[in-house]
Amino acid sequence: MAEWDADLDHIIPSSILPPLWAKLLVGFVSLVCFARSYDGDFVFDDSEAIVNNKDLRAETPLGDLWHHDFWGNQLSSNTSHKSYRPLTVLVFRMNCYLSGGFHPLSFHVVNILLHSGISILLVDVFSVLFGGLQYTSKGRRLNLAPRSSLLAALLFAVHPVHTECVAAVVGCADLLAALFFLLSFLGYCKALRETNKEGTHSTFWVLLSILLGAVAMLCKEQGITVLGLNAVFDILVIGKLNVLELVRKVLHKDRSLENTGVLRTEGLLFRMSLLALGGTGVLYVRWKIMGTGPPAFTEVDNPASFASSMLVRAINYNYYYSLNAWLLLCPWWLCFDWSMGCIPLIKSVGDWRVIALAALWFCLIGLICQALCSEDSHKRRILTLGLGLLIIPFLPASNLFFRVGFVVAERVLYLPSAGYCMLLTFGFGVLSKHTKKKKLVAAFVLGILFINTLRCVIRSGEWRNEEQLFRSALSVCPLNAKVHYNVGKNLADKGNQTAAIRYYREAVRLNPKYVHAMNNLGNILKERNELQEAEELLSLAVQIQPDFAAAWMNLGIVQNSLKRFQAAEQSYRTAIKHRRKYPDCYYNLGRLYADLNRHVDALNAWRNATVLKPEHSLAWNNMIILLDSTGNLAQAEAVGREALELIPNDHSLMFSLANVLGKSQKYKESEALFLKAIKAHPNTASYHGNLAVLYHRWGHLDLAKKHYEISLRLDPMASGTKENYGLLRRKLEQMQKKNI
Repeated sequence: MAEWDADLDHIIPSSILPPLWAKLLVGFVSLVCFARSYDGDFVFDDSEAIVNNKDLRAETPLGDLWHHDFWGNQLSSNTSHKSYRPLTVLVFRMNCYLSGGFHPLSFHVVNILLHSGISILLVDVFSVLFGGLQYTSKGRRLNLAPRSSLLAALLFAVHPVHTECVAAVVGCADLLAALFFLLSFLGYCKALRETNKEGTHSTFWVLLSILLGAVAMLCKEQGITVLGLNAVFDILVIGKLNVLELVRKVLHKDRSLENTGVLRTEGLLFRMSLLALGGTGVLYVRWKIMGTGPPAFTEVDNPASFASSMLVRAINYNYYYSLNAWLLLCPWWLCFDWSMGCIPLIKSVGDWRVIALAALWFCLIGLICQALCSEDSHKRRILTLGLGLLIIPFLPASNLFFRVGFVVAERVLYLPSAGYCMLLTFGFGVLSKHTKKKKLVAAFVLGILFINTLRCVIRSGEWRNEEQLFRSALSVCPLNAKVHYNVGKNLADKGNQTAAIRYYREAVRLNPKYVHAMNNLGNILKERNELQEAEELLSLAVQIQPDFAAAWMNLGIVQNSLKRFQAAEQSYRTAIKHRRKYPDCYYNLGRLYADLNRHVDALNAWRNATVLKPEHSLAWNNMIILLDSTGNLAQAEAVGREALELIPNDHSLMFSLANVLGKSQKYKESEALFLKAIKAHPNTASYHGNLAVLYHRWGHLDLAKKHYEISLRLDPMASGTKENYGLLRRKLEQMQKKNI
């Protein structure tokens, strides 16, 4: 079994703490870093993954989770991103159930606790990676690298690049994958416990480790890479492979090659076979579930992958790697999204950014050479394992095996950052060993820990709500059209249309094919009655993306407002063609038919809207009002009652049905509905005004007078109410004269 010299550990500038206290310290520091995000909102992707995800709703069968992607879409759909993470979705659903709904606080608390637990678990993982596997006579694993493991775990706990994973609810996928990744590694280590017989292992723990790797993959795709790390650890630490010695023997055709330990260990070969078979089997099942086809991404998601030149692709991929490395080294430059022009393509080797590639590979080659060729076996193994932990979990995001849907994503660095922290800790040890100013090195390390902690606290605050998050990105990625789009959308949601227009226009300027920005800008212009420009934008959007159903519907609304009814109908029909289950489009189509006095068509369209979306209040209301206005009171009453059964607390439906019942002289029932609607919305003038009309008809003149006056107080300009109130007052005056 591997025995590691612990001399290196004594020069690490950190204190030796008892194992429990070391873990408590790491856990506490990790909580301090990200506690500020505990009461944050659902931001950015959280809305789609949580609030709008039908798989989190109680009425959705649990079995559906295994056939849907992370966002609740069918994996077989062409629009699915194929992100198969059913266990993460299951955790979300359990959170909803236990917390009683979609409360962001409970989701954020889970993420913070997961990060804390992972950081604590890394104390054990780093102790193995730095110090190797050695056990007491009672079978307890020894921590031969207490300083190294503590410092590396602290560096991991406070790394600001983790903020997205911890502060964003969707980051739970990365956290769960990391948790089971580490458990799989520790389980594999348990399989390699020293026994009386050299080279023996526990097949049960090897299989359990593979199972935990599969569980990690079902949380997020990166999780399966733990099997690669297990293999590297087994070969280097347990098999004691000396790559330098092996290369020398191969080059010199040394016949003693066959005696190299790693090649003649049957146990190692058996374990490698299990890992290979297990990994292949899991990946095959994952591929079959995914539909044996890769996800479809667009050029704006990952422009380098669409470059026609292989050289351009290679240069840009390597530039992306250098940016990821820089985020690990200097995590001050953070952004929620790095797509849409945030990082312009490098199109020639004359671009100055090629220097970043050269710097990256200069460092990597230097580390690899040291890892493979150093005469110091401890140095070789620490560097190799550190590089393995850095590179292996990053491979699924590298574009080497398949196209990914992002340029740079901070969340994919969660696991690789553990390898970086290991290498950084080793670097501090080497620096401390070769300098007499050890206190200066210790102060430098403490400074990094403090600065990173401060950055985590600041960045966690930025992730608490969308306004801060989106605005924080403007200085980091000013060329990112999506950043401007999201700032504009946030402003529009708050009613600041003027500012929203400015940001939407900038998004379209930066990316002239950004159809979603065109659609939202067109919507605002439509509301501001700037119909010509709105039509131009929406027409361009559907020209760029012909299957953009929402843009077709909005174009139809604009054309309807421009009295271009035939074109509007065609636009609505096209929208429904591309999205068959589109209740809002059926609703707007019904409004068009109502404007054209095609009442039957209007009723059919609204009925389709309510079939697709039973809680579509506007469609129900319009049916009631149309039937009422055309004298079909019985049918209007039936529709109103049906609607209230489905949406019993909708005050607008109560109001509409109350009007119908009043005309049908069902005064008592009408009164009850009016009063219920007023209780829900006491400051709606029309509710009081129409109740007054009911009392007026019914003969309850004092009550009619009371509600007319309330209505006019709420809306003094309501001409109909004024007229009715005048009639009532004259009638009351006449009655008083008769009584006299």
